[in-house]
Amino acid sequence: MKARSNVDASPPTVNEAQALSPAASLFHSLSDPTRLAILRHLAVGEHRVVDLTTHLGLAQSTVSAHLACLRDCGLVTSRPQGRASMFSLAAEPRLMELLAAAERLLAETGDAVDLCPNHGSAARTERGE
Repeated sequence: MKARSNVDASPPTVNEAQALSPAASLFHSLSDPTRLAILRHLAVGEHRVVDLTTHLGLAQSTVSAHLACLRDCGLVTSRPQGRASMFSLAAEPRLMELLAAAERLLAETGDAVDLCPNHGSAARTERGE
């Protein structure tokens, strides 16, 4: 006998899909490994762009573009400090809870997500990401 799921397996209606659009946007903002690495560094405290470029070994323009994405999504904030900007996590406790929950889920599923033909590492490499 099959176990019954608490989740309705029927396809979402248009209204449901529209209601889930912000959640999909949130997960899309977290879908880039560089953005996740930036968030991990910001979890220990504020950083300047130059600090992040040194930590990550990436070009300043690349880090700045990812920070702009994260800021536009409301996940990081910045404040001026002299000629530089200091970046930090916005909604830190909830964002850290979400990332911790993702790590727990990854631990349970192993490499299955990374092996996904649509979104896994091979698919990202094929798309040039």
